[in-house]
Amino acid sequence: MHSRIVGTGRYLPATVMTNEALARRVDSSDEWIRTRTGIRQRHIAADDEQTSDLALAASRQALQSAGIAAADVDLIVLATTTPDAIFPSSACTLQAKLGAHGGAAFDVQAVCSGFVYALAIADRMLASGMARNALVVGAEIYSRILDWSDRGTCVLFGDGAGAVVLVPSREPGILSAHLHADGRYRDILCVPGQVHNGKVTGRPFLHMDGPGVFKFAVRVLAEVGHEALEANRMHAEQVDWLVPHQANLRIMNATAHKLGIPESRVVSTVDVHANTSAASIPLAIDVAVRDGRIRAGQHLLLLGVGGGFTWGSVLVRW
Repeated sequence: MHSRIVGTGRYLPATVMTNEALARRVDSSDEWIRTRTGIRQRHIAADDEQTSDLALAASRQALQSAGIAAADVDLIVLATTTPDAIFPSSACTLQAKLGAHGGAAFDVQAVCSGFVYALAIADRMLASGMARNALVVGAEIYSRILDWSDRGTCVLFGDGAGAVVLVPSREPGILSAHLHADGRYRDILCVPGQVHNGKVTGRPFLHMDGPGVFKFAVRVLAEVGHEALEANRMHAEQVDWLVPHQANLRIMNATAHKLGIPESRVVSTVDVHANTSAASIPLAIDVAVRDGRIRAGQHLLLLGVGGGFTWGSVLVRW
């Protein structure tokens, strides 16, 4: 038994912050941001929106496209770095908001690789018979962990959620998954603050060594992409769409070049979504499904990399 994706959905907060608007808050400009990142705008969650709210909207859309009732959801795996609370998990909160009770629900914390990790876990749970279907979500509100005076980080991120629905299948939809981590690199991308004795200790904002992250990300994304292709005895020419984590256009294009995949076959939404961490891959998938680029029978190579450091790939037959 295998699993396949039968529905997708997304949600983006109503507030859009353009580069021009951001440049009025921090020492930057539209040209500076676009030439270095490819980003033109990002969405920002409202004060009364929580991560589970973003996840809920994306999940409802995915379930509708899959033709599955919310009450019938058997498993929820939610990838997020910005949960509603320390606990309960945002997956459990999402489950309650959906009205889906009794099935397993849990969060996955692998930062920007979170969706790839979550998809791999859900696939194996369905394949083993542990669940009848699965809702896999990536949802983030990064705007709340950014130092808005630091132009090296605040220009890069946005808020949003994406979701997919998995069902069991005799024919493989998820062809293979390859997950890795190396905690020795944890300090180059992190939020070092923590709650201790009822107070926030340490710096509660995102810290990033930009050059270090760029170099590391391009190397491991190419490596794990080749790993997926080799495991399935496929060549880059057989990949219809590369859907990488939408961190930075330069990272995405450099990765495609190393894999031998033309930029024309890279699904990119970073210009309008910015880096939405665990939400970026499912957001990009939903965009490409709904505009008709992704079609039945095509092969998608999903690549994620994030703080931890974590990275991984999933090869999908649509």
